[in-house]
Amino acid sequence: MTGKGIPMASSRVTVGLAAAAAALAGMALQVRANARRAEREHPPAGRFIHAGGIRLHYLEAGIGGPPVVLLHGNAVQAEDYVASGVFGLAAERHRVLAFDRPGYGYSERPRDRPWTAEAQAAVLAEALARLGIRRAIVVGHSWGTLTALALALNHPEAVGGLVLLSGYYFPTARADVAMISPTALPVLGDAIRYTVGPLVGRLMAPMMVRTMFAPAPVPAAFTSAVPTGMMLRPWQIKASAEDAAAMIPAAVALVERYGELSRLPVSIIAGAEDMVVDRDRQSARLHREIAASSLQVVSGLGHMVHHGAPDLVGQAIEAIAAPGQPVSAAMTASAVTAEEHTTDIG
Repeated sequence: MTGKGIPMASSRVTVGLAAAAAALAGMALQVRANARRAEREHPPAGRFIHAGGIRLHYLEAGIGGPPVVLLHGNAVQAEDYVASGVFGLAAERHRVLAFDRPGYGYSERPRDRPWTAEAQAAVLAEALARLGIRRAIVVGHSWGTLTALALALNHPEAVGGLVLLSGYYFPTARADVAMISPTALPVLGDAIRYTVGPLVGRLMAPMMVRTMFAPAPVPAAFTSAVPTGMMLRPWQIKASAEDAAAMIPAAVALVERYGELSRLPVSIIAGAEDMVVDRDRQSARLHREIAASSLQVVSGLGHMVHHGAPDLVGQAIEAIAAPGQPVSAAMTASAVTAEEHTTDIG
């Protein structure tokens, strides 16, 4: 009985493993097919430039100056600024460039280096130099603020001012970092990203996006410009997971240098109801660290403050572009309402 039982048990294990392997292989094929379909439905809308050994994708419009550079947050891509209306507003008076940060949209993110905020800033600095961009007004949202800060601190010739939206500047414990970081790991992370990761992500994405916008509704323009299928491509999940894992270390690396930014005009904008980043522990504290900065807290808006208040972001850009010029009352108030700064972005 024992002699017969062992081969039978071994056979069942073998069959089970083979079935599991076949199921995972099928998932991987489906995930890749979904990713390629998303790219066919949303092809690159901008231009490409090689810098720092990688190919970067960016959107460009406008012919004026000084130039404006837009850096998006985690999970999304450059089109987020188009959907918000900030890209179009900036292009009315400036040459504006919105980059897909490395690993997002159609920008590359090879495995040849850790993609810290400093590493991303170095690549962008080279791209800006090749494009003839100096002393740009750099607008960063969420994780993009870390890249913007690293760009200003390490490549001062590239940056003439900063507009920082819903940023993360000081290290704090975060449960979301612990949750998503495993998908950044070699081997295990690859297996997750090419099988169950995108499937689980598709279930979780609507809730996560609603949290980003809360208490405001999710605009249709965002859903169209930054579709879930693009966010859930395995290579973009990798970039998002790596950035999440690097977020706290990035803040640790930069926090002692914020005093150096006093040489620049810095505008800080945050949503009063931000459920992703604590605006008091982050934006308000940064404002205290940078003596000459301005802080605008917008009531009725959350993490995606640039969607609800694109004209406020535009005014912040103009205040840096033309120092000494009259600034609207909205820019001098310590808090403003969403209703006063909402435009049609549909």
